[in-house]
Amino acid sequence: MQDPIEAFFKTRMIPVPNGEDHRREAIRIAACALLLELAYADAEFSDAERAHIEAVMRRHFSLDEATALQIIQHAESAREHEGGVQRFASLIRDNYDLGQKLLLAEIMWGVVLADGSIAHREAYLLRRIANLLDLEAGYLAQARNSATGQVH
Repeated sequence: MQDPIEAFFKTRMIPVPNGEDHRREAIRIAACALLLELAYADAEFSDAERAHIEAVMRRHFSLDEATALQIIQHAESAREHEGGVQRFASLIRDNYDLGQKLLLAEIMWGVVLADGSIAHREAYLLRRIANLLDLEAGYLAQARNSATGQVH
């Protein structure tokens, strides 16, 4: 059975990266798609959330602005066509170590907090994603504290 993200690359993106480049690109798109899912969770994708995601994509993956925007566009398309967070979270879970997952959780909290409020749907989705990433509740709380600058 063909990997759905690989199928997405083959049917909607040109050129299709090969080998390690494909895996790295798929992981970037999956991580970005999770961030976008959170941004859309409250039915309003704010400018602050968009700016946060763009900045994170540049900083976290060491991308230039044009490449970061391209990844975001691919992630937008992937989340629209692939639907749901399970496939994206599965790819991240299988390729990220605990430290990378914690950093992603912190980034996810940053998206949720970017517009100044935490909608019920955002908090629920963040917990669901954390569960799919096999992150325990304590790690999610630690990531939130890091995102808000709190030290405990």
